[in-house]
Amino acid sequence: MGTRDKRIDAYIAKAQPFAQPILARIRDAVHQACPDVAETIKWGMPAFDYKGPMCGMAAFKQHATFGFWKSSLVFGTNDKYATHPDGMSAFGKMTSIAELPPRQALVAYVKKAAALNDEGITIERKRTPRAPLPVPPALGAALKRNKKAKRSFDAMPPSHQREYNEWIGEAKTDATRDKRVAQAMAWIADGKSRNWKYK
Repeated sequence: MGTRDKRIDAYIAKAQPFAQPILARIRDAVHQACPDVAETIKWGMPAFDYKGPMCGMAAFKQHATFGFWKSSLVFGTNDKYATHPDGMSAFGKMTSIAELPPRQALVAYVKKAAALNDEGITIERKRTPRAPLPVPPALGAALKRNKKAKRSFDAMPPSHQREYNEWIGEAKTDATRDKRVAQAMAWIADGKSRNWKYK
């Protein structure tokens, strides 16, 4: 039997109202198609594993996404979703449950993804290294004032540093930025990644 993760219940409950029915529909379709699926949280987002990674979903402020680990093999060459990139954005940026495929089609996609995992089929993933992001001035100044946090930040993997740089760099107001810097400093000093709560 598959498993349901209470963290995903909480994730859906905290999502924007427009996203909640989208996430609930996806979750139900995944369990219908693959009764042995195991729910988890990866990279801070709900993920579904079945003999390895299978699919995942996420909610943001203005859209929700869903995609398959092996999207390029799940969708046929004539499928309208074949033109979308691999991964989480296979179904585009959804703002309404009407943008999901019909339930029967969604279940069929999940069944195909599960069959690929049953067969042990793998895909080669080409990773393009991302250029490092500069440390936002406000974070840089705070790190200079806190030697413990500076040592911890310098020891973090580049991906964890990037998470903090993006989070603080994307702040729209000075107040938001300052609040994020204060929170970041506490987490960094404790050696925590930006998304430590979801690990």
